Amino acid sequence: APVTTGACGSFQAFSLFVKAKEVPAAARCPAGGEGVRWRCCRQAFEELSGIHRHVALQHAGDIGQQAGLAAAKQAAAEVSPSNGPAPVGDADGLSGHSGSSPEIACTLPDTSHVSYDDLTSKVGEVLLYYCYCEVKDPEKLCAWQKALCEHLHLTGKVRVASEGINGTVGGSKVATSLYIEVMLSQPLFKDILCQEDFKTSAGGAHCFPDLRVGVFKEIVPMGIDPKIVSYKETGIHLSPQEFHREVEQYLSQANQGQSDTILLDCRNFYESKIGHFQGCLAPDIRKFSYFPSYVDENLELFKDKRVLMYCTGGIRCERGSAYLRSKAVCREVYQLKGGIHKYLEEFPDGFYRGKLFVFDDRYAICSNEDIISACRYCGTLWDQYKLCSSQHCRQLVLTCPSCRNKGLTACCPVCQEKELKVTSRASGQTLKEECECTRRRPRVPIEHVSQRTLDTGK
Repeated sequence: APVTTGACGSFQAFSLFVKAKEVPAAARCPAGGEGVRWRCCRQAFEELSGIHRHVALQHAGDIGQQAGLAAAKQAAAEVSPSNGPAPVGDADGLSGHSGSSPEIACTLPDTSHVSYDDLTSKVGEVLLYYCYCEVKDPEKLCAWQKALCEHLHLTGKVRVASEGINGTVGGSKVATSLYIEVMLSQPLFKDILCQEDFKTSAGGAHCFPDLRVGVFKEIVPMGIDPKIVSYKETGIHLSPQEFHREVEQYLSQANQGQSDTILLDCRNFYESKIGHFQGCLAPDIRKFSYFPSYVDENLELFKDKRVLMYCTGGIRCERGSAYLRSKAVCREVYQLKGGIHKYLEEFPDGFYRGKLFVFDDRYAICSNEDIISACRYCGTLWDQYKLCSSQHCRQLVLTCPSCRNKGLTACCPVCQEKELKVTSRASGQTLKEECECTRRRPRVPIEHVSQRTLDTGK
């Protein structure tokens, strides 16, 4: 039942919390009896009264916050799912609903038929997805997502906002399959989210240190109010096949000096450094929130051009292309639907060369054998990132095994020197500050069109 009043909201929030702590039936005591039925805060509970008492005493604040925000919504403001969501915008269904959004269903999947070992198997996968839609109650969606992920033993990061949801979660294949099934049955995402919107790669719950689910202003942090630049104003979506043909034509024309197209990488510099499309323009920016400023400072570059944009899974292009279109300088703006992830599924040996950077403990996944980056210290080909060993910095660094064995484990000489000083202190405090790498990189680089050369990846 939907949460519409304070009492009902508190009860449902409490029930969802307890439900998420259930131990699957197959994992309970095999020698007769129910055995442990719930686990929470590293404690085991066999009786319902026990878990109820624990949750009431230890988690009242969490439940009260979720229920209080949900209860503030009046029943009259809620729209029944039977009214039917009406998707608007482009034909590929990436735009949101018009009018009011449907009710959020707070159901959790039945896992009683699944063994605990299967549900928590380390052999699994990582899901990457997003869905732009109008969310009337982000807090309620956030609470359900947290309960759902905990129920399925998933780790990862999920961002919820009034403009939709963006997530990357890891777990066993049984767990990720159940997650997709429940997400597709959620009324809020009906007729918008589909099976192919979930990008998968080998991995599991071990790819993330924990589970983080939260409510934010944007589901991808561009730093521009979604009401000012909306996902509804996005560029034209191209399938991987269409994008492949466009890149092929672009490279052919560019080699002859006749191209009127820019192949734009919307990712950060450390992502494009280890893998990118041949002939792309890869901005030397550290965060996606710098992308709008990059566009503003380089408007002349995009004037009267056809722009082909791409990113990891497509989400940054949704807002990025909308921002570029809002400047009214480009002739046309296109984006790769499903991002590099989907492109590599169909063209593993296509125009994208090198590794695909991912935001989890794997750092990168590969589809071809190309190595296009080099060790920071000796220059040998190398593309496996490690965190800078200096506690005050912790940036990503490419340093080959040979150099690491020599103690060259920081991102720059400044950090290497500071690491020795920091580790000798007794306080153990970690301080973030700028190092040589960040200090010498312009926050927003200005491109010089006349000096730009075509990188064919040869």
